[in-house]
Amino acid sequence: MDTEEMQRQVQALTDRAEITDLLNRYLRSLDYGVFDEEWARAFHTEDVTAEMPIGTVHGRDALLARVRQGMALFDRTVHLGTNAIIEIDGTRATAHGAQLSTHVLADGSDGVFISAGHTDTELVRTADGWRISASTLRVVWTQGSPPRLPDEFAPAPSAVPSSS
Repeated sequence: MDTEEMQRQVQALTDRAEITDLLNRYLRSLDYGVFDEEWARAFHTEDVTAEMPIGTVHGRDALLARVRQGMALFDRTVHLGTNAIIEIDGTRATAHGAQLSTHVLADGSDGVFISAGHTDTELVRTADGWRISASTLRVVWTQGSPPRLPDEFAPAPSAVPSSS
């Protein structure tokens, strides 16, 4: 193996590790409840698009506002991501995985709502490292009673399947 090929392989492994770390840190950050501009810049590009069960948003500021509103519906959460298939093409990458999210409702009921789904994430390499430029979470099953969503969160009828 020549030096150029070795450097290419090291870069590919480094990129994969950095993307995996970013995705893991993002999911863990959802459980800590600190959603400020620093949080948003650490994970997302300025022009990010995010499709979530609580609606689709465009732009980092809109995403930050929606995540703050959405996460305020829960007292405690645990978000797990797994099975990420990462494909890298220069300064762009995609990651396809699975997500399991457990939420304790903040409505005083101590009710638990669990959702599981598939994630599709687009990433770009920036001067500050890899960042999420687009993401989609498609919920495929739920258990328990979901929180009562404010009217502005009303998802499309097919966005959240009925409980199983």
